[in-house]
Amino acid sequence: MLAKTEERKLQKAGGKKRKHQGEDGGGRGERKRKGGEEGNKSQGDGGKKRLDALSVGYFRRVGERLSEGFEDNEEREMFVENVLTEVKGKATLVAMDRTGSITLQRLLPLSSPDQVGEVLAELGGESGSEFKTVCCDRCGGHVVESGVRQISRWTESSQKDPSATTEEEEEEESCGTLEAQVLSLSQIVRDNCAEFIKHAHGSHVVRTLLHVLAGCLGPPRTEARPGTKERNAAPQLTDFEIPTSFWYELKNLTETLMDNVNLSVTDAVASAVFQTMLTVCNRKRPKLCKQLLKRIMEYLTSRNAAPGVSPLLVFLKDQASSHLIETIIRLSPKSLLRDLYKSHLKGQLVDLALHPIANFPIQRFTAASAKCKLFLGLFDELVQGVEAILAAGHMGVIVQLAESCAESEERQNEMMQCLLSAFHCAEPGSRHVNCLPLFMSLLTYEVYYHSETAEGNIQTEVPLTSICYHGSRLVQALAKFKERSLLLSSLRTLTPADLLTLASDPAGSHVLQALITTSSDKGRGKILRRLEGQYVQMACSRVGSRVLEAVWNSASVSQRQSIAQELVPSESQLRSDQFARHVWAKFALTHFAHRRAHWQEIQTGESKKRKLFSDILE
Repeated sequence: MLAKTEERKLQKAGGKKRKHQGEDGGGRGERKRKGGEEGNKSQGDGGKKRLDALSVGYFRRVGERLSEGFEDNEEREMFVENVLTEVKGKATLVAMDRTGSITLQRLLPLSSPDQVGEVLAELGGESGSEFKTVCCDRCGGHVVESGVRQISRWTESSQKDPSATTEEEEEEESCGTLEAQVLSLSQIVRDNCAEFIKHAHGSHVVRTLLHVLAGCLGPPRTEARPGTKERNAAPQLTDFEIPTSFWYELKNLTETLMDNVNLSVTDAVASAVFQTMLTVCNRKRPKLCKQLLKRIMEYLTSRNAAPGVSPLLVFLKDQASSHLIETIIRLSPKSLLRDLYKSHLKGQLVDLALHPIANFPIQRFTAASAKCKLFLGLFDELVQGVEAILAAGHMGVIVQLAESCAESEERQNEMMQCLLSAFHCAEPGSRHVNCLPLFMSLLTYEVYYHSETAEGNIQTEVPLTSICYHGSRLVQALAKFKERSLLLSSLRTLTPADLLTLASDPAGSHVLQALITTSSDKGRGKILRRLEGQYVQMACSRVGSRVLEAVWNSASVSQRQSIAQELVPSESQLRSDQFARHVWAKFALTHFAHRRAHWQEIQTGESKKRKLFSDILE
């Protein structure tokens, strides 16, 4: 714990000023301490107080100790209690310091709900009015979020010791303070709603508050910028039981937010809050969500626009509001989608698909309509502009249109013919077998084969190149169509070297895997015969080895035997390779080489089991 003598000594001597990341203003003038435990006064930074250097060092050491872990719960509880004793009286300063904030965020999940409630009570002050300052601070906001998230553990105490008190007393004891502070925070948010939802840091607190009041939580927010995959993936939410008061408070908070719905279309930060509101309500309060969706759509469609032009078309082309409309489309029931199409989007889809911003909501609308009858009308309209959309580079629209055709099992032949025409391989018919490389590279026949005229039928062999992400996605969608003969015929015309290139390419490998694994045994056998001689190189490739495993899992026993016979002679190479050694183990190639009858028996058993399960699933 902090030694008071050291603290007084530091205050008398006057510590050197520390500039902490994430604090507003610099105040490079000399720091003067005039007593008080915190040892800090206003600097040349607008009067903002800061945590003294000794305390910063202490909380850094606390963070290091937390990283070491604890031997038992008793040791952990004692440590947490001691640290929170040091926090008491200066919780706001600790929360708004970068080091203190990080330490508190790690400490609160280890604290009891009561302890968390006491920390939040100090941060909010007697009336809760101080929450606003802390929540809108880049460091303090994270601490409030971490504290509010702990309400998910409010039933913890009653589960641990059911005999100690009655159930009602336990719930009150374990949750009373924390529940009261969450409600107090919600009241402050409602009183200052516009400021909170527009604030870069305060808006995140509101979004966490919405999750908590609804009874579902995602992973905690971190300072680190997430990677591409994490950013695009929908966060996994965990449901938990909520106190009854939260049920009513969520309704109150959503009402206040709806009073500020105008901000959802003008401010990108506020728009994200409304998206969170709709998402959590859709999960936990579907009826409330439908009401909110209807009211937001009424607002969006009631704004003034040019005569004869739907105001929604303006919002679809706006950076901030388009994201909100995407969420509305994703969560809307079929009736709302039908109204949206008939009243606002019909006849405008191609123009919107060509717009640099509006094409994204159109992708969401195409996905949402796949299970509705209106998809037929949507397809007939969009298909007219496929070449223009391709020329604009909005491949996401084309890919989503193909995926919706696969999902709805409608207009699949028309989609394939449209793509053949767009890539200039529909006529003459001999060009059909060249469709796969063209789709994967998103290049027309003339560009890919360096042919000067569209009529020229002279084709030189061109090695497979330029496989792109959207091209791969397009072919994977087409591979789900009922009629895949064109794709499979085109695949069988590729040389073994091209097939190896395809199998080893991060984007192309998914195409090869999709086409092989969805083929019949006979069709798969034809492709595998083309791959003979390439299995060793595939096994030694980071990407190719994964494709080979997928092919193996879908192959018949005789096909597995052919693959194994080619791999076994290269045992030393395969077992020493970082990727191929896993293939060797998974395929049980040691058994194949030395105990073939036993290997055959195992593979036959697996094949029967796989067929049995596939029959049951069908």
